Amino acid sequence: MPLSLYQYFKDRSAELTETWYANLDKSKEGIYGSTDPIKIKQLKAQNRQFHELFIEIFNPANEEVDIYIDKWVTDIASDRAHLETPLPEIMEEFLNTQSLYLHILHQYIETHHPEMSIKKYNETIQLILRSFKKIMIAFSVRNQELSEELLQAQKDMITELSSPVIHLNEQIALLPLIGEIDTHRAKVIFDQTLEQCVNTRVDSLLIDLSGVPVIDTMVANQIFSLIDGLKLIGTKASLSGIRPEIAQTAIQLGIDFTHIRIYSSISAALEKLSFEAKLS
Repeated sequence: MPLSLYQYFKDRSAELTETWYANLDKSKEGIYGSTDPIKIKQLKAQNRQFHELFIEIFNPANEEVDIYIDKWVTDIASDRAHLETPLPEIMEEFLNTQSLYLHILHQYIETHHPEMSIKKYNETIQLILRSFKKIMIAFSVRNQELSEELLQAQKDMITELSSPVIHLNEQIALLPLIGEIDTHRAKVIFDQTLEQCVNTRVDSLLIDLSGVPVIDTMVANQIFSLIDGLKLIGTKASLSGIRPEIAQTAIQLGIDFTHIRIYSSISAALEKLSFEAKLS
């Protein structure tokens, strides 16, 4: 009785991984180009697990192989190293692995089952191709979902850090603005600051501009809108950290800050605001 195709592949599961890694283009980005021995060991272990699961498609007694392969797909798609690897490179390695299976199938027929019928041969080819197609589609979908989730989480974190209201004491809070402020960020700052001041009942908010490189009419209008909004919720707002070059630009643009309390520095503002808080 000839050796079954299932057993033939099973006997070569470790060899499949070593052959795949030996032929791997190590100049690729992401996990495939890693020279870290620990990451390489993990990559090989993940690949070996794939073969151990995929080979079960040739085992007629295993009716749950799809469940285990789907779990492997989810685990690998969630793996940080694979998320940081370009998807086209991952797809290329799936195709390289598919070619490896087709090559070993031909070896099996030549050495153990030369009398295999054309029908059986075609059915086996289609089984391999169909299975890889299903896995690659599932991986692509899951990878895209997780990549979008990761990107959204990063955006949410940046958004949250865009308007960090820092409480200095029970009555006074600080909003340090750093970096350039575009239209989107200005809206985020406006919404987040108002929400935080309402939720934490900020009495006085110091908006520090020492980290803002440019003040233009758009930024100034957003600051005015924020200050007006804070006034409506009962929070007194003041400014600090307006550098000389920014003050000159503001004058040239006709931006009027005269109706807003302005301090030279955070320390000067805190000294004055703390004194006023004690008197109130």
